[in-house]
Amino acid sequence: MTNRQKKILLGVTGGIAAYKSCELARLLVQAGASVRTVLTEAATRFVTPMTFQALTGNPARTRLFDEDHEAAMGHIELVRWADQVIVAPATADFLARLAQGRANDLLTTLCLATGAPVTVAPAMNHRMWQHPATRRNLALLEEMGVRCIGPDEGDQACGESGPGRMSEPGEIAALLLGEGELFKGRNVMVTAGPTREALDPVRYLSNRSSGRMGFALAEAFHGQGARVTLVTGPVSLATPPGIERIDVESAQEMRDAVFERIGEQDLFVGCAAVADYRPEDSSPHKIKKSSDILKLRLLRNPDILAEVAALDDGPWTVGFAAETTDLERHARQKLEGKGVDMIAANRVGRGLGFEVEENALEVFWKTGQQTLPQQDKGVLARELVALIAEVMGKVNH
Repeated sequence: MTNRQKKILLGVTGGIAAYKSCELARLLVQAGASVRTVLTEAATRFVTPMTFQALTGNPARTRLFDEDHEAAMGHIELVRWADQVIVAPATADFLARLAQGRANDLLTTLCLATGAPVTVAPAMNHRMWQHPATRRNLALLEEMGVRCIGPDEGDQACGESGPGRMSEPGEIAALLLGEGELFKGRNVMVTAGPTREALDPVRYLSNRSSGRMGFALAEAFHGQGARVTLVTGPVSLATPPGIERIDVESAQEMRDAVFERIGEQDLFVGCAAVADYRPEDSSPHKIKKSSDILKLRLLRNPDILAEVAALDDGPWTVGFAAETTDLERHARQKLEGKGVDMIAANRVGRGLGFEVEENALEVFWKTGQQTLPQQDKGVLARELVALIAEVMGKVNH
């Protein structure tokens, strides 16, 4: 089924994250899906039906007993229409009502009556997310076959921080739309996030990578049928469904994890921001202030990407290059110098690259190049995966 044939019912419940659902609706429509929206009464306190009608081209529904629709059993018509149901955000109250089998509003009624796959993207205060009642409700829903996306961890609207942020719209859209067979039966390894090189037990050298792009790529490959191994440095991201995750900290630990499995892989994507250097000596105790100047002697870390590319019977290899100047020149130097099959280069700073939800890529390979414009990282990942499949196919034939 192509995206233009997909019919997605988007449910929106009453939380501040409801504003993200507008972007989710836009991304789904942009990808070619047909979208209809159902809002709970509480959701209308945060967003309006008119907004979703403008974004999707279809009227948004809010009431179970709607005289304009119920004469023709409108809620049953919606159930029969939808190929997928996504509730984003899904509040703690909604999860509880759905787990208990209640049908006291239009959205819960639709979720109970549909035969289509139901997915929820929870969003709530981190204490609510970690409460035993919420955990039990989610376990019940998963037993019923309801899929859960997220939540992410980070700053919340209440001013606190922790798990409970709704996953980004691009990530949700990628999971809903990314099903395909471009990499069916293939083994793909993706590295993501930063590495940390210890100075002492409390300090380390690292960088600003959030891991979002690598995690989005892992999801996109999985959506195209691949068996994905995700090797990640320290990040605050939930493991995408269906993906094997290996957590590491240092560059050496990441190298060890990669080479333990690299012989099984058909494709390797080095998206991690691996530290180039590590301290020559890591102190077993906290380094105390003793002078105005502290000198560190650094040693070069292994170049994981170049080592993988140099393997005699190694996988097809894609690298990433984060640049601040002369992006194309530096990217082509890495393409040649590291011996990789493809380089995806991104400019960092000015709202792009690290710690942001959007990115843009200039992709280079030996016989071509392509620009992937600035957009949500989830959508960008799906486009890059499709491009990799296209270029690999041409090379192999």
